[in-house]
Amino acid sequence: MTGRRHSQIRRRLWSTVVIAAMAATLLTSGTAHAAEPYHEEQAVYTANADGYSCFRIPAIVKATNGDLLAFAEGRINNCDDRGDIDLVLKRSHDGGRTWGPLQVVSRGNGDTHGNPMPIVDERTGRVVLFTTHNPGTGSGGRVPYLQVSDDHGATWSTPREMTELILPEWTHWYATGPVHAIQLNRGPHAGRLVMSANHESVGPDRQPVAGIHLAYSDDGGDTWQLGASAGGADDTIFVNESTLVELTDGRIYVNVREAGTAEGTRAYAISSDGGEAFDAPFQMVPELTMPVVQGALLRLTATDQGDARNRILFSGPANPGKREALTIRSSYDEARTWQNWQEGKVISWGPGGYSDLVKIGTDPVTGPVAGLLYEGGVTALYEVIQFVRFNEAYLDTPNGSPPDLPPPPAPGPTTPDAAPRYDNTAYVRGGATLAEGRYGTGIALDGVDDHVEMPFNPDIDLGNGDFTIMSWFRYSETTGSHVIWWCYQVGTGAAQIWLRAEPASNRIRGVVGTGQGDANITIAGAYNDGRWHHVAMQRTSARVTVLIDGATVADLAAPRGSVTTGKEFGIRGIHLGQRVDGVNRFRGTLDEFRIYGRALTLDELREIREHNVPIAGQLRLRLPFATINPQR
Repeated sequence: MTGRRHSQIRRRLWSTVVIAAMAATLLTSGTAHAAEPYHEEQAVYTANADGYSCFRIPAIVKATNGDLLAFAEGRINNCDDRGDIDLVLKRSHDGGRTWGPLQVVSRGNGDTHGNPMPIVDERTGRVVLFTTHNPGTGSGGRVPYLQVSDDHGATWSTPREMTELILPEWTHWYATGPVHAIQLNRGPHAGRLVMSANHESVGPDRQPVAGIHLAYSDDGGDTWQLGASAGGADDTIFVNESTLVELTDGRIYVNVREAGTAEGTRAYAISSDGGEAFDAPFQMVPELTMPVVQGALLRLTATDQGDARNRILFSGPANPGKREALTIRSSYDEARTWQNWQEGKVISWGPGGYSDLVKIGTDPVTGPVAGLLYEGGVTALYEVIQFVRFNEAYLDTPNGSPPDLPPPPAPGPTTPDAAPRYDNTAYVRGGATLAEGRYGTGIALDGVDDHVEMPFNPDIDLGNGDFTIMSWFRYSETTGSHVIWWCYQVGTGAAQIWLRAEPASNRIRGVVGTGQGDANITIAGAYNDGRWHHVAMQRTSARVTVLIDGATVADLAAPRGSVTTGKEFGIRGIHLGQRVDGVNRFRGTLDEFRIYGRALTLDELREIREHNVPIAGQLRLRLPFATINPQR
């Protein structure tokens, strides 16, 4: 992380701590209302610190001595999911206001030890920790392991392989949590520890078959029984990472990440027998709008425990098209309905990924106090794992509007849109000039600051419909990443469309993403021979296809949903020659950039490629780069 980013994080943290301190002063002076909202923020894990390149996958619990235990994956060499990864821990003695030094709980030694799922036995004080291990390089199975601590996380037992929790057919994937597990407090199974994991087998068609299962222990974590399991080849819901909460009637509510195969990205099921079986198959929770990502549940208050009302919290990014706007949403009716993100509390408008929630206690003045541990950053995700301590009143304060809505475009030279029914304004930035094109003139980009920008508007909003995007390109670079086009958003799991040449790897890559899933495109060959090449990317309801010079070079399943999902949070338009955040600039020449709101036929594509025919019908944008106004 650069010094500037460190400075930004420090300033942000300092401002929130000052605000919290002012609120605390008002409370102690007796001049403020008893429910005065407050929150405090603290960076727990910071990238490129403590000997680790990246920290991911947070989980948190409160030990019976009052300490908060914040677990994470310490990724040594990079931020990849597979590699040399340790399971690490930091501790807070003061409810999350300050954090102690890093402790390695399970060292990978070249392999991956991750997916923490801790649970505290309130009767004995034992901390039980599930993790998943797999080889750091190459292929290899993923296996659950168990460790316990009887001194509030100061020391840990040697990891024990839990073969009793994995069936032989679960060969394609296995992952615990990642999030805190639970102990039941009600009904005939009070005291039982319950964890969850997701698994995948391979179906007859060689495609993965996803499932969720629970496991439970009635002896404080010494032995475990495999319990409820759901998922199979007949299910239309592709279940993934899971989180649990006990309802006031003793049932277990399980909320899971859904991989974008159904409407929405969250699903749920209920177990009425302490985790031994599910009452019914998983069904979708469409009102919990978010991208495909992990989330966390927490019981904040319960009427059967003396509170005024029932309140369950759910944390996760609210922008359905990108991992950002980390938000806590509440249910007051035992998870039957949920707040939308506007009614919930946006903790951070910036990058936000995996998260976990913890109940810290109940202050006699300010009421319930909780904490959120989440992946965040200032300019990019995974810069920091942040902890936010807050009271219940803070959850009910207004959010305001997203702060990062794109500003009006700066004035500057433009190049005309030749689409007959539209009049999009394309701004020519950085001093780009006209040069010899494939047909007439094209636009030469210097790879430094040249690019073309079209602000977002309804004409170029491709939504969930079919489209064709195309351009001629010519370049001869052998290093760097060179964006041909980039539309809408950028980031892990974002709603976006992009195509980028990567000559050092001798390939062209691209993505059509919707927030519910991605079509990840890899094309052999960099086409960096200094000649003109025509590329066309198409999406239909079923397929994403890329053709270069008339030959199909990629054909894969189309993700469900809209490529402009999350536009209410702010969305960039279309950039030619760079990412929407200004990097990966193209050095070469582009010509005849077009967008159609339909999939063109092969004959139409050939006519455009061979004769530059102005094919009509849903032509949303056409930039022939014939002029730049004013002339340079």
